[in-house]
Amino acid sequence: MKLTAILAWIKGRFNILNWLPNYSKEDLAGDLKSGITVGVIEIPQAMAYAVIAGLSPIYGLYGSLIPLLIYPLFGTSRHLALGIVATDMIIIASGASLVADPGTDKYVTVVLLLTMLVGLVHIAMSLFRMGFLVNLLSKPVIYGFMVAAPIIIGFSQMGNLFGVELERTQYVGVLAMQLFEQIEMINPVALAIGGSGLILLFVLQKINPLFPRALLLIAAGGFSVWFFNLERYHVDVIGVIPSGLPSFQLHEFTLDDVRRLVPTVTTLVLIQLMAIMSLGKTFGNKYKYPIDANKEFFALGMANFVGSFFQSPPMSGSFSRTAVSDEAGTRTPLSNVVTAIIIGLTLLFLTPLFYFVPMPALAAVIIAATISLIDVKELRYLFRTKPSEAYIAIFTFACTLIIGIQEGILLGIGASLLSVLYRTSRPNVAVLGHIRGSRNFRDIERNRKAKSIDELLLLRFDSSMEFSNADYIKDFIIQQSGEQNKQIRAVVIDAKSINDIDTTAIETLQSVKETLEDWDIELHFAGLKTPVQKLLMRSGLARKIGGTHFHETTHDAIIYLLEKWDKEEEREYEQNGDDEAETPHRLRDYLDDAD
Repeated sequence: MKLTAILAWIKGRFNILNWLPNYSKEDLAGDLKSGITVGVIEIPQAMAYAVIAGLSPIYGLYGSLIPLLIYPLFGTSRHLALGIVATDMIIIASGASLVADPGTDKYVTVVLLLTMLVGLVHIAMSLFRMGFLVNLLSKPVIYGFMVAAPIIIGFSQMGNLFGVELERTQYVGVLAMQLFEQIEMINPVALAIGGSGLILLFVLQKINPLFPRALLLIAAGGFSVWFFNLERYHVDVIGVIPSGLPSFQLHEFTLDDVRRLVPTVTTLVLIQLMAIMSLGKTFGNKYKYPIDANKEFFALGMANFVGSFFQSPPMSGSFSRTAVSDEAGTRTPLSNVVTAIIIGLTLLFLTPLFYFVPMPALAAVIIAATISLIDVKELRYLFRTKPSEAYIAIFTFACTLIIGIQEGILLGIGASLLSVLYRTSRPNVAVLGHIRGSRNFRDIERNRKAKSIDELLLLRFDSSMEFSNADYIKDFIIQQSGEQNKQIRAVVIDAKSINDIDTTAIETLQSVKETLEDWDIELHFAGLKTPVQKLLMRSGLARKIGGTHFHETTHDAIIYLLEKWDKEEEREYEQNGDDEAETPHRLRDYLDDAD
C-alpha cells in the first residue's frame, strides 16, 4: 500500500511520466524542429539579455542549459519555451546592483543567489498552493509594466549602440541626460553597426518572422569586425568567452544579502508566475489540454533552484520564443531539451566564434526585441472597454519609468487593489419595479417597463455584503425608505446577488432593521442563498427578523405581503362594520399583472 502511494506521488510530481510512455515519432519530429529553431534564436538573444542584467554574455547561455533540462520533468505545458527573458533581466539589474557593483564577482554571486531564492519561493508557493497570488497582477498593471520595461531596456543599451560609456541605471531620465552630455563622443562606427543591424532585423522580420535574423546579424557583425579590423575604431566586442559547460558551484552569501534581495525576489516571482500561467493557459486552451498551476510553479521553481548551482540567472517563460516554438511544431516539453542540447554544443565548440561579435550588434538585438513588446492597441482597448483600468495602466507605466521598476509594479498593484476596494465599497444598488405580464423585476431607472408597486420598496444589491460596503448599503436603504416613509409599508431585498456576508454587515443589517421598525416598515429578504441564510441564523439576526420575513423569490415575498395586507384591511372593515367599503384587491391586481 505504501509503495503504491509512493509511486502515485512520484507520478503526480514528475509529470513527464504521464506523457512520455505515449511519445511517438511524430512528437519527436515536431520537438526536434521546434527545439533547433528556438535554440538558434535563443543563442543571440540569451547572450544579449545577459548584458541587460549586467552579466557577461556567457551567463545567458548558462541560463539556457540546465533549467531547460529540469522543466520537462515537472511542467504541464507542452508548448512553453523557457529561457532568459528581457523584462526579468532589467528587474535583476535594478535589484542586484543595490547589493553589489555590476561586473564584479560579488555581483555574479548575488544574481545566482537571486536565482536560488526565486526558485525556492516558487517551490514553496506550489507546496502551499498559493497560485492565487498571481491575481494580484491585473491586466492594467501588467500592461503598464510591459510598456515601461522595453523603454528602460532600450535606453539601457544606448551606451552600447552609440559607443559611449553610460551609467548602469534603470532611470531613463539619467541615461538620456548622460547621452546628451556625451553627444560629441558618439562613435560613428559603433552607431553604423547598431543602426544597420536594427534595419536588418526589422526588414527580415517583415520578410520571414521565423528566420534566425538575430543570429545572422551577430555572425555578420562578428565577421565585419574581424575582416575590417573595426576594433581599431574603438568598437567594443564580446571578447573571450570561456568554452565548456557550466560547473557546479555553491553560493556564498549573508543573511543581509537575502534581506536586501527580498523586494527583487517578490517582483520577479510575480512577473514570472504571470508569464508562466498566461502562456500556459493560452496554449493549453488552444490545444485542449489542462494546465496545473501548482505543478507549473513547482517546475519553474526546480528549474531556477537547480539552475542556480550551475551559474544560471533567473529564467522564465518567453512569450516570443514560445510563439516561435508553436509555429515550428512543438509537441511536448522535450523541445526544451533539444534547445538545451543546441546551447550545450555551442558552449562546447562555438564560443571562440563570438569573440569579435560587436556590442552594438547585441544592443540592436535587444532594442528590436523590446520594441516588439510595446502594444498601443491594448491601451486603446482598455480606454474603450474600461477607462479606469486604462488610467491604472498609465499610472503603473509612469511610476515604473520615473520611480523604478519594483516600485512601479507595487504601486500599480496598490492602485488596482484600491480600485477594487472602491468598487466593492460602492456596489451597484437598484430600486426594482415589476415588469407587467411576467414575474420579473428590473431596475426602474434603466427599464421603462418596470413599474413600482404601491407601498412596497424593492431593492437589489449586486455584490456581497461586507465591511467595505455595509455603510453604503445601509445609507441607501435608509435614504430610499426615508424618502418614501409615508408611502411604503415594507422593504423587500432581492438577495440573489449576495454571495457572502460578514459580521460588520450583519451588525449593519441589525441597525437597518431597528430603524425601519421605528418607522413601522417591515424588512424582508427574497432569494437568499443557503450559506448566507446559515450565517444570519448563527448570528441570531434571522430569529430577530422573523422566519416569515424570508422568501424563496421576490414574487413570493410580494404575494405574502399583499395577501397579508388585504386580509388586515378586510378584518378592519369587518370590525368597523363598514359593509359598503370596497374589498381590497392588491393581490388580485398584482397577480393579474404577473400572469
